[in-house]
Amino acid sequence: MFKAKILFIGPTESGKTVLANFLSDTTETVGGEYSPTQGVRILEFESQNEGSGDKYSTCEVELWDCAGDFKFESCWPAIMKDSNGVVMGMQSSQCLLIAHHKPGSGTEEGRLPLAAHLSRLPLIHSNLEEEPEDVRQAFRRYLGNIMNTLSESREREEMSIIT
Repeated sequence: MFKAKILFIGPTESGKTVLANFLSDTTETVGGEYSPTQGVRILEFESQNEGSGDKYSTCEVELWDCAGDFKFESCWPAIMKDSNGVVMGMQSSQCLLIAHHKPGSGTEEGRLPLAAHLSRLPLIHSNLEEEPEDVRQAFRRYLGNIMNTLSESREREEMSIIT
């Protein structure tokens, strides 16, 4: 079974922790009082992946819920080490942009165009009150892409050892 290290990064108060809790089935509720993440929280769980074929349909996930406060910036290189999904230094298939809409924020009014270099990346708009399972399925498809990338990398490594 593969293990994927996925980083949730973004500005403070953007909903990273709420999404991380939801996707890892850590909590049933999507609301609550805001409490900023200090450094990083690591949530570990198993997930079914979509689109990865039968061979790697389940993976162990380390979901790193990273603080958005710049006072933790010196920790970011260590947090990014050995990650399988993060915006910096990854293939587009390893990235997923989530435009998280807080309850009552009005999702339609908040859909601004992306910068050109980001428009090539997969983007989902999440609203856990209205479409929670759509968010979960999009994340599972993303994990399927990560598992395919890891599988291809492992196969290339094994072939290089053989030859």
